[in-house]
Formats: sequence, structure tokens, C-alpha cells
Amino acid sequence: MRPEFSSVCVVGLGYIGLPTAALIASRGLKVIGVDVNPAVVATVCAGRVHIIEADLDGLVQKAVLSGHLLARGEPAPASVFLIAVPTPLSAGKKPVLDHVFAASRSIAPHLKRGDLVILESTSPVGTTEQIARLLAEARPDLTLPALGGNGALADIAVAYCPERVLPGRILKELVDNDRCVGGLTADCAAKARRFYELFVRGDCIETTARAAEMVKLTENAFRDTNIAFANELSLVCDQLDINVWELIGLANRHPRVNILQPGPGVGGHCIAVDPWFIVDAAPDHARLIRAARQVNDGKADYVFEQARRLIEGHPERPVACLGLSFKANIDDLRESPALEIVERLARLYEGRINVVEPFLSELPETLRTLGVRRLELDDALAQQGILILLVDHDPFRRVSESQRGDALVYDTRGVWHRPAGALPTPRAHPASPLAGSALYQ
Repeated sequence: MRPEFSSVCVVGLGYIGLPTAALIASRGLKVIGVDVNPAVVATVCAGRVHIIEADLDGLVQKAVLSGHLLARGEPAPASVFLIAVPTPLSAGKKPVLDHVFAASRSIAPHLKRGDLVILESTSPVGTTEQIARLLAEARPDLTLPALGGNGALADIAVAYCPERVLPGRILKELVDNDRCVGGLTADCAAKARRFYELFVRGDCIETTARAAEMVKLTENAFRDTNIAFANELSLVCDQLDINVWELIGLANRHPRVNILQPGPGVGGHCIAVDPWFIVDAAPDHARLIRAARQVNDGKADYVFEQARRLIEGHPERPVACLGLSFKANIDDLRESPALEIVERLARLYEGRINVVEPFLSELPETLRTLGVRRLELDDALAQQGILILLVDHDPFRRVSESQRGDALVYDTRGVWHRPAGALPTPRAHPASPLAGSALYQ
């Protein structure tokens, strides 16, 4: 262990902060995890977790029992302060940085010469500089690094290092993935790199804070744009009566083509949010990025409309929506198009909509107040009603054709996709073809 990094204060114990805090604690460092939610603090102090993530419960329990991880409601002195709080969008699709600035103010009284402050929250370009200015105002007794200045003369080092992890594999990817470490100065970047090398096996690459901020936004805007192509393709194929999954499978046989899979939209706090940060910063130039966001948001509207027509056409059939999370095999509902679609259907057909979600112990309150019932998968299949598959959880993938029986199926994920010629041709509902999916009886 390097003496310069004897203790770490992680502000924000969410999907990134808690795994990061537990991982750092597992390396023998003293870690103080901070969260404004008393329930989260109490849960972590008891050695338990409030989110579902592979192997996280055991790691947190061990870190707490060893005394290396402590949770509390306010920051405490440390040698490294790592900010991992939410950066949501406003109703007008603008970044909201209130949590980042509140976290920065909360750590300011505890700073001392030689400390390192790292922002991990996904943020617009220039946010790390704003944090340095905020800290300089709060602590005029300390010298903060100036952009492009001599970081060696500053009392506090300030850097930005975005995570790039996949839910369900967070702990593994926090260790194995390369990290882009951006400092306000070269010295800040070097110091932050030395810190991450304590627990990261991937390459830790130094750059500027602005470049690191833009890297995270670029990665997710790239993915969003590619998903938008697949989603738009599914709409075109729907109109032209072509099985989009068969089409993509054939096109991807080209050695230089790799089209992604369409779905009911795009969710999660990264891909569904980050591109708007770029659009907000350069609205006249980010035209393709804006269009991709609109395509992916519009796909949820399209799926809702097709589901509505299917339900209207079969008023005698019970309805089961399969999945609420934004991606397969996790419990994360942030920006989930599946949740949005189910909420809209529940408002329209109050008391008729059921949900199967194996990764949640109970439904969100918004759904419960609308009369939505939670069903087990076997019960939903036994109803032989309408199955609207919104998330490709593994249990849903294992459902056989015989189990589906006479149910009407709206498959938005291609889970029960049938290659043309191998099985009978799908029949579209007469009132509406189903985008990139098939209706079977």
C-alpha cells in the first residue's frame, strides 16, 4: 500500500460507489462510504447490500467485518475523496449537477494538503474544473490546481476518472477494464493513476480532465447511435414485412458488419442519458447524436402503441408483461423503457396488467397504485393470454414453444425468434404489424 493513499472517502453508495468502496476496502485500505440515504448507510453498516450485483454482498460483508469499510451519512477526513453520485437529466434534457456540487461542498471542510479528489460521476465537459473552483472558494487556505498550470505547486490534486462497467459484471470490470484518468494537470493525472493502480489490473491511461469527461460521453453516445440504427431498422422491416432478427443475422455475416439487436428502447443511467450531455454542450453540431436519442426514445412509444392495439384486439385475454429492468438479469429500473411502457399500459388498462419480474421482490409503488399484480412466470404462462416480452431475462429465454401454447406473444427482444423457413411464418395482428417481433398462437 502506498502511504499517500492510506484512506479513502467514497461519496455515494449506489451502483458504482458501493462496489468501488468494497473493492478498495478489499485491498486493505480504510474506506468510509458516505450516502445521504440513512437506510443505505444502515444496510451497509450491517454488512448487507441494497442493490443486486454479482458477488457484491459477500465482498461488502467481508469488508465491513474486517473493519476496512464503514458507512456514514457525512464525509470524514481521508487521503482520497471519490465522488460517485447521480447526475440526472432535467425535464428539458439538461444535465443536473446538484448532487456533484453538494458532494464537493460536503468534503471541502475535510481537505488537507496532499489530498486527492476524484470525480467518477458521468458529467459534462468542464465539471471537474467547476469542482476545483468550488473547492478553492470553500477553502481559500488551500491551493487548488489551475487548468494547464503546475499541479506540483497545488495542495490538492483534482482528477476525473469515469467508470465503464456492465451491470451484473461490475466487480470484475472494475478490476479488469482499462481506466481513463484525467487530471486538471499532468501531476494530478499521475497521482490519480497511482491510486487506481492499487486495485485496477487494466491499463490506467493518463489524459486531461476534459478528455476523460468527453471519453465517457463519447463511449455511450457511440453505443446509443448503433442501437438507434438497429431500432430504426426494426421499424423499416416492420413496414416491409421482414423479420428484422433474421435480417440482422444475415447482414452480420459480412466480415465488416456488426449490427446490434433492436429492443423496446434504451435504458440505464448511461446510454439513455449521457448523449444528451453532448447535445446540451454543442446543440448545433450534435445532430446525429440527438437523432439517435430521438429514435431510441421513440421506439418505446412505438412498442406501447403496438401493445395497446394487441390488447384492444383481444379484450378477453389477460395481459402479462415480462420484465421491467432496463437490461437482462439485473434489478436496475433506471430510465427503463420496459417500466415506462408498463406504466403507460397500466394507466390505460387499470387492473388488467400483470408483470413478471424475477429480479424484483416487489413491484415499484407506481405500478402497485395502478393495480398491477406481480405474477410468477409459470402463472403467467398458464393464463394463455397475451405475453408482452420487454426484457430478455434468462428465465424468459428458457420458455419453450410448448409452454407458450396458445398465448399471443409480442416479443420485443427476439428471444423467441424463428428463422424464416424453419418454422411457420409469424402472423401479424390485423390491426397492427408488430415491430421487429412476431405474434404466434
